[in-house]
Amino acid sequence: MTMSSSRESATAPGGYRHELYPYRGRQEFLDGTLDFIHEALDGGEAVVVAVPNDKVTLLRAELPRLSAVRFVDTAAVAHHPGRLIAAWQRWIGEHTAEGRPVRGIGESPWDTVRSRAEVRELQYYEWLLNKAFAHSPAWWLLCPYDADGGHADLKAMARCHPQVRRDGRSQTSDDYDAEAAYRFEPLDRPCDPYEEMRYAGGELSAVRAKIAECARRHGLDGSRLRELSLAATEIAGNSIKHGGGHGVLRTWVEDDRMICEFRDRGYLADPLVGRTGPDAAQVGGRGLWLAHHLCDLVEIRSTPEEGTTVRLHTALRG
Repeated sequence: MTMSSSRESATAPGGYRHELYPYRGRQEFLDGTLDFIHEALDGGEAVVVAVPNDKVTLLRAELPRLSAVRFVDTAAVAHHPGRLIAAWQRWIGEHTAEGRPVRGIGESPWDTVRSRAEVRELQYYEWLLNKAFAHSPAWWLLCPYDADGGHADLKAMARCHPQVRRDGRSQTSDDYDAEAAYRFEPLDRPCDPYEEMRYAGGELSAVRAKIAECARRHGLDGSRLRELSLAATEIAGNSIKHGGGHGVLRTWVEDDRMICEFRDRGYLADPLVGRTGPDAAQVGGRGLWLAHHLCDLVEIRSTPEEGTTVRLHTALRG
C-alpha cells in the first residue's frame, strides 16, 4: 500500500512548540495549566483547551468566562487518535486565520483508555503532531500528563515532545530526537481462533462477506457493520491497487472488539496519510481517512522491508 516560566511567546522563531507537562494530582494540574493560560492572556494570545470533562470542570471553576479561552468538545475524537490531528488543525485554524497568536492545552483521556492498542496509538499521535505542524503557523501546545496514572510512561512521552515543562519553566527534552524514527511496540499477536483469507483483484465482495460472517456471529450488525464493511473495502482496495495486487485478511475478536487485519507488500511512505483532511479537489487517497472515521481504532505499521499492516478495530457493543 504505497501513498504518496520565563515568558516565551508562541510566535517566537521556531514555529510550533510542543511541550509535555508531567503533573501529580489535581493541584499540580491546575498550577501548571493556569500559569500557561495566564501567560498566554498576558501576551494577548488566545487559548484552546481540549481536555477530559473532569479537567474542564476544574479549569472553569478557576477562570472567568473569557472569549480568549475556548473549551472545545472532544467527545467525538478523544478516543480516536487518528482523528485528533485534523481536529487540532480545525481548532487552531479558527484563531490563526484571524492573525491572533494561539496556544493549546491538550490532554488525552489516559485514565479511560479502552485497550493497550489505544495507549500505543495515543502515544504515536503525540509524536506525529511534530510532523503535522512542522510547517504550520506558529503556536504552542501544552500536553498535561498524569505521572501517577495507570498507563503512565514518562520516558515514552518525553520521546514525543521536544520540550518538557517543570517548575513553571520550559526545558529541552533530552529524550526527544527530531531525526529518529518512531519506536513502535510490536503489534499483539492475533487471538486464537482467528480466520484468514487471501484476496486479489475482483474479490472485494468476498472480503465483505467474510467480515460480515464473522461480525454476525459475534452480534455486530446494522450501521456499525456497514461502516466496518465500507472501511474494509477501502483498505483491501488499497492493497490491490498499491500493495502488489493482493493481500491477506485476518479476523478475530478480542476484548469485546472485532479486529480486521490487512497485510500486503506495499509501503506507506507518509505516516500522516489519513490523519489530515483530504483536499476538496483530491481524487482517491481517502481510504485511510474514512477508516479512521468509521472504525473505533486504526493501527498502521509499514516498512519497505515488511510491507504494510492495517488493523481496524470495531467495538461489538456501544
